[in-house]
Amino acid sequence: MTALRSASDGVSDRVVTLPNAISLARLLAVPVFGYLVLVDNDLAALVVLLLASVSDFVDGALARALHQVSRLGVLLDPIADRAYVLVAIGALAWRDTVPWLFVAVLLARDVALAVNIALLRRGGFAPLPVHTLGKAATFVLFWGFPLLLLSSGIPQTQAWALPLAWAALLWGAGLYWWAGIGYLIQGRRVLRSPQPESAVTP
Repeated sequence: MTALRSASDGVSDRVVTLPNAISLARLLAVPVFGYLVLVDNDLAALVVLLLASVSDFVDGALARALHQVSRLGVLLDPIADRAYVLVAIGALAWRDTVPWLFVAVLLARDVALAVNIALLRRGGFAPLPVHTLGKAATFVLFWGFPLLLLSSGIPQTQAWALPLAWAALLWGAGLYWWAGIGYLIQGRRVLRSPQPESAVTP
């Protein structure tokens, strides 16, 4: 497939690329990860989550190195990240490993951003690009979940892994909301602007 590149953003419309295949594989592994958490196979779930985290870095590096940054890849990456976060907290809450209040806090942020995106689309604007703070929040949460699975899968590690896990999860949740508030403020500013702004779909 011939790449259709925008001179302004360097992002192509290609679909069949190696980075996109890696991103899709990571997304398809989400149900496997969720099942492993639900059946208390925490060590296997930890391996899947770590592989997903590594693949997240690899597909981005390959996309830049091979000049295969694509609109589909830009879309798949945050979807996969969010899917792992939501499936992880949902499955762990189902097991009573994390409180449902924690799930509600993270879900409320995503619902607020979904409304924000809907308003932007209704106004003729593209969704806002993912910014550094949002990526940092996801990164911190992704540290918390492996530590939580480790403390559950290997009880001998609970003394140090469990406190570190909750420190990361609580800090990550704070950053998650901080980033979310930033998106909401930016969205309001965009909606008040006279012309639609060009933005990369997150």
